[in-house]
Amino acid sequence: MPVGTIVKALSGYYYVQGDEAEATVQCRARGIFKKRGESPLVGDRVVFGETENGEGTVDEIMPRRTSLVRPPVANADLAVLVFSVIRPELNLQLLDKFLVHIEHAGLDALLVLTKADALEAAEAAARIRGDVEAARRLYESIGYRVVVTSSRRGEGLEPLRQELHGHVSVFAGQSGVGKSSLLNALVPGLALETNEISEKLGRGKHTTRHVELVQVPGGGFVADTPGFSQLDFQELGVEEIGACFREFRALAPGCKFRGCTHVHEPSCAVREALERGEVAESRYRHYAEFMTEWKEKARRY
Repeated sequence: MPVGTIVKALSGYYYVQGDEAEATVQCRARGIFKKRGESPLVGDRVVFGETENGEGTVDEIMPRRTSLVRPPVANADLAVLVFSVIRPELNLQLLDKFLVHIEHAGLDALLVLTKADALEAAEAAARIRGDVEAARRLYESIGYRVVVTSSRRGEGLEPLRQELHGHVSVFAGQSGVGKSSLLNALVPGLALETNEISEKLGRGKHTTRHVELVQVPGGGFVADTPGFSQLDFQELGVEEIGACFREFRALAPGCKFRGCTHVHEPSCAVREALERGEVAESRYRHYAEFMTEWKEKARRY
C-alpha cells in the first residue's frame, strides 16, 4: 500500500501527498482511529489506500518523531521563528518566549528577520540597523542560525531554502511580520492571503485559517501556523524554564546547588557569568520575567 504525508486537514478530510505521486489524495480516516482515541495530524507519515471514486482512506499512522499540540503538527523538526525588523519592531522578549517553547518541544530553531528593505526608508534607520545587527550577533553566539530576508527584493531566500531542505518546518511568529509574504516568495504560485499592517495598531491580522504543509522547491515541507503567537508556560515546570535557555543549560552544572533557579542561590554559575558579561543582560532579564510570570499563573490555577 502507498505511503505518504498528510499535508492538510480540513473538514474531516486528510489530504495525503504520496511519496510516489505528484497529486494529493483526499482521504477519510478509518474508524479504528476514533475508537482508539487517536487522530491523524498534518505532518503524519501514513499508509493509505485509494478507493474507486478517486478518494482514499488513511489506514495506518506511522510512529511520530514529534507531536505538537498547538499548532497541531506531527514530525516537525525545525521551528522557523519569523520576526520583522520594523513594523512591528523586533521584540526580543517575545522571541525568547518562543525559543523557550521550541526548546521544550525538542525542535531546532531558525531565526528569520524579515522586511530588511524597510530599514532604508525608516526613521532612525541607523539605530534600528544597529539593534538588528546586535540581536543577530547575540543569537548566533548562543548557537542559533539567523537569516535576514526581504521578500520584496528576494534577499535571503536561497540561504533560507537551504536551511529548510530535508525538514518539516513550522513557521511561527506574531501577526504582521510577513510570514505569508515570505512563504509566497519561497514557493512561486502559492499565493497565500496577506494583510497589510494596520497603521493605527501597528500590527497585522491573522490570515491563515488552517495548518497546511507546503512543499518547498529543493526539498522540505513548511507549515504556516495560525494561533501560535499566544504562548504561556502552564505546560512547563518552573525548573524547566532555565533548561530552555541554551547558554543557561550549559552553565548549570557549575552551580553549587542542584536544581538552582539562577535567581537567588549563592554560587550560581549563570549569575556569575552574567556579572562577567558572558550572559546577555536581556536574556537573563527575560528569564527572570518568565519565572515571575510562571509563578503568578501557577498561583491563579
